[in-house]
Formats: sequence, structure tokens, C-alpha cells
Amino acid sequence: MHLFTKPARWATAAACGLLALAALPASPASAAGAEAGGAPAVPARYAQQRLDWQPCRTGALECASMTVPRDWYHPGTGADLTVAVSRHRAADPAARRGVLMMAAGGPGASGLGRPAGPAAYSPKVAAAYDIVGFDQRGVGASTQVLCSDQDTVDALFTSGDLRDRSRRAVDATVDRARNFVRDCERRSGDLLPYITTDQAVHDMDLFRALLGESKVSYYGPSYATILGAYYATEFPRRVDRVVLDSNIGFTGSWQKFLTGQPMSFQRRFEQDFLPWLAANDATYHRGRTAEEAKASYERLRRTLSEHPLDLEGTTITPNHLDGAATSLVYSGDRFPELAALLDVLEHPEAAPQAARRALAEKLKHPLGAQFAADFFSVICQDTPWNHDSAFWVSRSAADSAAYPMAGARELTFASVCAAWPRSQAPRVQVTGRGLPPIMMLNSRHDPATYYEGALRAHQGTAGSRLITVGGGDHGVYQSHNPCVDAYVEGFLVDGRMPTEDASCEGKPLPDPTAGR
Repeated sequence: MHLFTKPARWATAAACGLLALAALPASPASAAGAEAGGAPAVPARYAQQRLDWQPCRTGALECASMTVPRDWYHPGTGADLTVAVSRHRAADPAARRGVLMMAAGGPGASGLGRPAGPAAYSPKVAAAYDIVGFDQRGVGASTQVLCSDQDTVDALFTSGDLRDRSRRAVDATVDRARNFVRDCERRSGDLLPYITTDQAVHDMDLFRALLGESKVSYYGPSYATILGAYYATEFPRRVDRVVLDSNIGFTGSWQKFLTGQPMSFQRRFEQDFLPWLAANDATYHRGRTAEEAKASYERLRRTLSEHPLDLEGTTITPNHLDGAATSLVYSGDRFPELAALLDVLEHPEAAPQAARRALAEKLKHPLGAQFAADFFSVICQDTPWNHDSAFWVSRSAADSAAYPMAGARELTFASVCAAWPRSQAPRVQVTGRGLPPIMMLNSRHDPATYYEGALRAHQGTAGSRLITVGGGDHGVYQSHNPCVDAYVEGFLVDGRMPTEDASCEGKPLPDPTAGR
């Protein structure tokens, strides 16, 4: 879901080395999978592995790899897969209370370097837990799923003008999506059915068992909230303290969730970014009201549609602009970056060449080819999709008109899933029954994991507590919000769960004149 460079705290870390595994006698992993309905007991060749921890290629983490079945429901069939895992040992062994497992967002982002974030950010969490992460099957240093090359993926999101609803433009969008799916089937057809969240949570439980732990605590942002919710549902006796940050509507379907995003991206842009831009007109000169600032954005977009810009060898279309804008509003801290981007695209001749080159590099590939392969494998297979192209042409036309920032690209996303082979993945129904209380965090104007979806997930998950955060940042823990940090760390370290839902103020938006 991310079409631009993310803040550093969510950045993909360098891959760890994939290290061989040696056999051991009986392992706690022999019980892995027993709770998950329909999955057989874990065969000894997986359960009796040893994680051969070695320093990662970069950073302060240890890395290893584990072998997992291609299909957890038929573990004797098909070639095995490799899942890369990482660890940051508890800083205070005497205070250690267990393992905190983390996962990445996306789906499609690397989780291998994630333990370094909270280990550096929170001394309390670093002292209390071995913090562990992994690259989900299909991603990064794990066995990768492959679809189209980068040029083909670029064309999905940058060709023409995705707001163009002419018959020719719509047909071209649908054809590109179908070609992408054909590439996936050609290059990864025997692997695609097993790149799902359900399969991944079985990998997570094997990881837990190979660590020798009867239970793990969990923290995950964005898509990782689905991983955490599914894991807790399928293995309820294996979870301790669970924090889900910026929640996808995990009690519903991917289709329901993704068709809600055009509204939330438009809301964040119009109600947060544009008023901020107008309030700082003395710095950015985009208009003194939100309406004037929006008009200046639309003028720039129209210019790029009529005359795409050659920026240091990269052809910038209006789709590049929309993609960058929707990603940069994930965090209020990046509003100045978006304002500067608008200025460079409007007056490229006035920008230093280094700035033009840096921006061209950022805009060049809206979505990485490897990320796209895993992203669509998961979202198109976890839950059912409407496969009627006519439905999506009509639905996307309405959303593009009402919420053009992200509504224009809805047809691309939906057409891929409409063309995807029908999935046999089991439906996981998250209810919260039988689980310890789960802490949920969400900002009110989060553009990607919108509050309405988080609220539905909260209401459908028995025993959960929702911490509502002001503003619209995506990922509210580890963002230097003392109120949020106190709730999360109080729960993970000391077990303090609020008796009812609570709230925190959001961080103030940046002042571009500060420090002058």
C-alpha cells in the first residue's frame, strides 16, 4: 500500500545472511500448529531444526534462517521454503520476561531489521524482551515470490493518467493488470497459492517454537496488525501481550478495507495537509486558503497530464504526483517534504540539480516489483474478491470522481485481484474470544489504515482496548508521542492495560520556520 519512500523507522533493513540449520533432538516445535484447525502436526524435519544465529550482515542484530513447508496443510508436498529471521537479545537478562515478535507492513515489506527500531527507541522494552523479526514468506531474504519486472510494475501505476475514464484508458488499465497476473502465474504459479497470511502465521508459530518459547508477545503496525490478529486467533494459547498499531480492518475482507482507502486519503489531504500548506503560504506560496492550495495542486497535476516532465531522465506523469502525495501524507513530519516536491515539479529549472536528481530517483519506481508480487499475492488471496471487471470499472469511476487522490488508482488494484486465480485459502474469522486483551492504536485521520476500519475491528474483537490518537500519522508508536509510548510500554513491560478505551493528543504539525 505504500507508493513512496517511508519514514526511516519503517524502512526496510539490510538483509541478513541465510544460514544453514542443523538437526537437534526433540524440540518445543513439535507442538507447533496443534491449535490451528485443519493443520497437521509439524513434521520432525521442521520441528527439530536449530536456529544457527550469526551476526547479520549489517547492524546489531543476529540472523538465522528456518525451513518451512510450502503448504502447512500438506507439509509433505512441494519444495520447502526458507524464512529469514532476526533477533536482538534482551539488554538485561535478569529483567527479561520473554520474546516480543515483530512483523512488517505492506504486505511486501521486509521485517528482518525491525527489531533494531524498538531496541534503540525504548530501553524498557529492550531490557525486557528478546525482540525478534522475520521476512515473511515471499519477501526479501526469505524465499521470494516473483511476478513482473520493474518496468511492467512501473507501467501499472504511471502509464497515462489514471483519472482518465475514457474507454481506451480504462481498457488499458485492465489489460495491464491482467498481464501482471499472467506474469505472476508464469513465474511463480506453483508458489502463489501459499503466499497468504494464514500460511505466514504458521511460519510464525514454528519460529516461536524454535525459540523455545511457550508464548510470545507481539507488536505490529499496518499490515502486521492482520498477521498479529490472525496469529492470536489461530494460536490463542501462544500469545501473551499483543499491540496492534494502525489497524487494517482485520475482521472484514481486503476488498472492504481497500475500497475505503480513497475516502481516507482524500480526507487526510484535504483536512490536514492543505490547511497546513495554506497556513504556511509565506513559506510555500501555494495559496492562502485550503481551496487555493488545492487549486494549485490541481493546476500542477493538469500540467503534468498535458506535458509530462522529464526530470533528470525520469518522465513524471500526474500519477507520480498523486502517488507521492498519498504516501507523504502518512506522516505530518513529511508535510514539508511534500510541499518542497510540489515546488520542484512546478519550477524544476530553479531547483539545484542534486535536488532534481534525488526527487527523480524517489519518483522513478512508485512500487518495487518484488514488493508488488508479495502485496498482490496476499491481498488477492486472503479473502474473497469480486471478479466482475464491469463492477470495478463502475465502482472505480465513482471513487475516482469523489476521492481522486487515491480513487484513480483503485481500478489498477482491483483489476489485479479480479483477474487473480480464485483462492483456496481458509477464512480466518477474528473475534477475540479466548484471547487476553489486545491493545489497539489508531490515529483519527490515518490515510492508509483509516479509523473507521480500526473501529470496526475493535468492536468485533472481544476484550480489545482502542487508544485513539489525534492527527493522522500512520504508525503512532515509536513516533515520539509520550502519551502513546506510555500506554504501549506500560502494557508490554508492566502489563498495565487500560480498563476502557483511551485517547492521546496527536503530535503538532511541523513549523517550517522553526530554527530560522
